[in-house]
Amino acid sequence: MSLLDKIATIVASAGDILLEKMEAGFSICKKGQIDLVTDADHAVERFLISELKQAFPAASFCAEEQGWLEDNESDAVWFIDPLDGTTNFAHGFPYFSISVALAKNGQTVAGVVYNPVSKELFAAERGKGARRNGHPIKVSQNADLQDSLLVTGFPYNIKTSAENNFDQFSRATKASQGVRRTGSAALDLCNVACGRFDGYWEQLVNVWDIAAGALIVEEAGGTVTDYHGSALLHSSKSVIATNGLIHGQLLDVLQG
Repeated sequence: MSLLDKIATIVASAGDILLEKMEAGFSICKKGQIDLVTDADHAVERFLISELKQAFPAASFCAEEQGWLEDNESDAVWFIDPLDGTTNFAHGFPYFSISVALAKNGQTVAGVVYNPVSKELFAAERGKGARRNGHPIKVSQNADLQDSLLVTGFPYNIKTSAENNFDQFSRATKASQGVRRTGSAALDLCNVACGRFDGYWEQLVNVWDIAAGALIVEEAGGTVTDYHGSALLHSSKSVIATNGLIHGQLLDVLQG
């Protein structure tokens, strides 16, 4: 079994935990005014860490709910978002995912994003292309922003931060065919990768939100940068991902 297949098998099993929690019920706490966490987040994160540690014992972990678990100077790091789209999950809206990425020497080398409701599993290994449920995927070929369908997200501190995305959302809506706001950065990136969206952007993101999805976009032929058009790093706090053809146009609109 390949590296990617091993990761995908573990992530798919973690998805069963989310579905079980949806049926049996779950508890909800608040990390901020509108930033939720459920016991499903914690259960899936514990499962992923346990299973990945057994399968790949040499790597360290950076997970959304527990932070750094091992020496963060390790050459290999797992970036884990156990439930990307917790607010959607808490309200029963079926658009959420599990995101797992493996990085080596500061570069993401493998990524898996899974929506357990739709059973869509997106995966990529650097240099080997991107796939959805085992089938190759490619970004769209739309070269005009005006004809593009975009997707974005808003930060949890939207009520207090100047980086609230309102102005960018307004400009992009006027410059494109439309902008959607769906609630899972990882899935938004994957939907760019398979051509459903032509572009995605978001501010104040974390590495576990976007590491896997960004690789999947790149391996599907797209372009991923930060808000300034610079290479996306694990420390980046903003992201723009497109089919590559509209990247410059979207950058110009977002920068005003």
